[in-house]
Amino acid sequence: MERKKMDDVLFIVVPAYNESENIRQMVRDWYPVVERHSAGQKSRLVVVNDGSRDDTYEILQELAVNMPLLQPLTKPNGGHGSALLFAYRYAVDQRADYIFQTDSDRQTDPAEFEAFWEQRESFDAIFGNRTKRGDGKNRAFVEKVLCRILKYYFRVSVPDSNAPFRLMTRAYLEEFLPMMPANYNLPNVMLTTFGVRFHKRVKFIPITFGPRQGGKNSMNVKKIVKIGWQARKDFRMFRKYTG
Repeated sequence: MERKKMDDVLFIVVPAYNESENIRQMVRDWYPVVERHSAGQKSRLVVVNDGSRDDTYEILQELAVNMPLLQPLTKPNGGHGSALLFAYRYAVDQRADYIFQTDSDRQTDPAEFEAFWEQRESFDAIFGNRTKRGDGKNRAFVEKVLCRILKYYFRVSVPDSNAPFRLMTRAYLEEFLPMMPANYNLPNVMLTTFGVRFHKRVKFIPITFGPRQGGKNSMNVKKIVKIGWQARKDFRMFRKYTG
């Protein structure tokens, strides 16, 4: 029997760290999206609490009482990349057909999700492209440098490697997640890079990306520089897969 499009199971996965100021509204923003695509109540909004020191996880548990499609998960703090990998592997294990990822700081617009969802059958992965950014010139500059480094190491041209607004099939994640170390800190960058390098059906769609809506960003210049130096070593390691 041919599978119906309406039967597709969607998992929206969101890493969260010390997001008590944002988490309630973030859930209220994205929960209706999951409800619209609930696929027999199998779809989920999965929020992974990455060892927050505030009451992020407690708020999620409170919200889940009246939101059956909300799945709060928690793990020891390991950083954004670790939380992303945890979320992706959970969604794959739960046999989600499609996995969509965004962040908890409310910089993305849920209204733009449908454009991705409507094209899901034509692509293995659809990535957001932050053509205009509300998070400052420094971060936009870092992303441009990163894209140039990826072109040097992997011979790929991508407009945005790390946007937290992406829809991927389970098969796409099943293929590429095993290539990454358990707690790799830039999984979205490599998920974008591998897709382009291995000629998968990928597409980039411009998205809105606003300023952070409350709370404090845990990333600073010192951390960015540290991640950058480590990334160069990691990219050399990943070249064993890409030739």
